[in-house]
Amino acid sequence: MTPDEFDEAARYWTEKEATSARMPKEELRQAIDAFLGTRGVCALATASSDLVRCTPLEYAYRDGRFWIFSEGGLKFHALKANSHVSLAVFNPSYEFGKLESVQVTGTAEIVDPTSEEYTRAAEARGLTGAVLERMRTRLHLIEVAPTRIDYLCSALKKREFDARQWLDLGE
Repeated sequence: MTPDEFDEAARYWTEKEATSARMPKEELRQAIDAFLGTRGVCALATASSDLVRCTPLEYAYRDGRFWIFSEGGLKFHALKANSHVSLAVFNPSYEFGKLESVQVTGTAEIVDPTSEEYTRAAEARGLTGAVLERMRTRLHLIEVAPTRIDYLCSALKKREFDARQWLDLGE
């Protein structure tokens, strides 16, 4: 591809967004929350310098944020240098017209394990103090705060909305 062709391909969705049929913001938020509430695994992408990782992880979604426990791994090397992340959650259907997914752009923060926030997140996952103490390794809590959520749902076309919707949370 030429540089111009790369630029054209990169603009594809942003150009379509200018004329797309949008859902009302609150209705979109409810659809996203409902979808994320019925799933539990995401692919978390992290990057720094020449290290890029995409890691499947369990998550909890509450208060508009993702709460991810992890024992460790190279994603922490990337997170040390770059808190910007992306994550994806999707319905694993191969059936045409049944696509549904969420792509999130946001920032990640490692939650202090002595904080009340860590304790609440652990208890919500059934990780009580006794369970955590018996584990052979420390669990780190990654909190992802979305700045943008892209929602793809083929069924939205039946309601005369574009299948791809988005929420800019900085608005």
